[in-house]
Amino acid sequence: MIPVNEPLLDGNEKRYLVECIESGWISSEGPFIKSFEEKFAARCARKHAVAVCNGTAALDAAIEALGIGPGDEVIMPSFTIISCIMQIARIGAKPVLIDADPYTWNMDVATVERRITPRTKAIMAVHIYGLPVDMDPLLELARKYKLRVLEDAAQMHGQTYKGRVCGSFGDLSTFSFYPNKHVTTGEGGMIVTDSDDLAEQCRSLRNLCFRPECRFVHDRLGWNLRMTSMQAALGLAQLERLDEFLVRKRRMGALYQKLLRDIKGVQLPVPSTSYADNVYWVFGLVLDESLGLRGADAIKRLAAEGVGCRPFFYPMHLQPILQKMGVVAQSERFPVSERLYERGFYIPSGLALTDEQIHTVAAAVRRVLSS
Repeated sequence: MIPVNEPLLDGNEKRYLVECIESGWISSEGPFIKSFEEKFAARCARKHAVAVCNGTAALDAAIEALGIGPGDEVIMPSFTIISCIMQIARIGAKPVLIDADPYTWNMDVATVERRITPRTKAIMAVHIYGLPVDMDPLLELARKYKLRVLEDAAQMHGQTYKGRVCGSFGDLSTFSFYPNKHVTTGEGGMIVTDSDDLAEQCRSLRNLCFRPECRFVHDRLGWNLRMTSMQAALGLAQLERLDEFLVRKRRMGALYQKLLRDIKGVQLPVPSTSYADNVYWVFGLVLDESLGLRGADAIKRLAAEGVGCRPFFYPMHLQPILQKMGVVAQSERFPVSERLYERGFYIPSGLALTDEQIHTVAAAVRRVLSS
C-alpha cells in the first residue's frame, strides 16, 4: 500500500532528539522550545510564537484570547475540518458559514460581506489544501467593519500570498504540526502574532492561567496545551528543511499534473492564481458527475489497487453534532462544499513519496477512473 502520507525525517531529527534526552529537557521547558518558537516566528515574519500541543489547541486558545464569547458571530468556511468550529460552538458563539470557491476550494470571499451583521466579531480565514484564501478582500472588510481576523494556516507552512508569508495576516494565526504537514512534530501546533497582549494571553492559556506572581492561584480558566521539548526538537529539525520541502512538494504536484491532466471528468488542483502558486499540501481530485462515481467509491477502488487516499472535508453545515446542538441551521445549503465532499478526495501526497510511487499512483488513478 502506498500511504496517503509519510513524513520525511532524515535530517537532524534524530540528533536533536538524542540531545534532548541526554540533556534531560523532555517536558515543556528547555532550549528547544524557545529556539523553535523564535525561529518559527521569524519564518512567519511575526514578533511572537507560542508553541502548543496540537493545531486544534492553537485554534481554541486563539478564539479565547480574541475575546469571542456567547452571541458573537464568527464568519468562517463550511468546507473545513471541525477543529475550526469546536471552540466557537462550545462557548455559545455563532459560526456564520461561507461556501467554497469551486476552483480554489477556499472560502468564497465575494459572499462574505453580505453575511456581516452587528454581532460579527471576527473572520476566520482557513487556507485549504495548497492555495491560500484571497486575503486582501477579507482584510479590507475587517478594517471596514472593525473585525478581528483569525488565520488558520495549518496547511500552509512556507506558502505565500502576494509574496507575503501565510501566517502573517491575522490578529492571531495558527499552525498544525501533524505528521502530514510540511513541518511535523508528531502532534503539535503554534500560535503567531505581533500583539504583545495576545501573545501573553495565549502563553497563559496554554499553561492553566497561573498567576505570574502567585502560582496555583487562577483568575481565568485555561488549559494544559504545552508542547514538549522533544516535539520542539523534532520541529526545529523539520523547520531547517522547509524551503527544500516546498520545492519538493511543488515538483511532486507538477509531476501529478503532467500525468493526470488529460483524464476526462476530473478536476485537478489549480496550479496557480494571481496571488499564489499552489504548494500542493495534498493533491486533490474532484470527479465530475458524468463519471457516475463518488469520491468514496474511488477511494475504495484505489485501495484495492494498493493506493491510500483520504476523503475531502465533510462540510460544517452537515455535521450531525452541530445540527443537534443548534449551532448550524439544518436548512442551510452550501452546494459547492457539498459537492467537494461528495466528489473529492486526495491521493498520496507525503514528502517521502518517490517519483516511482507517483507514477504508480497515477497509473492506478487512470485505471480506476476509466473502468
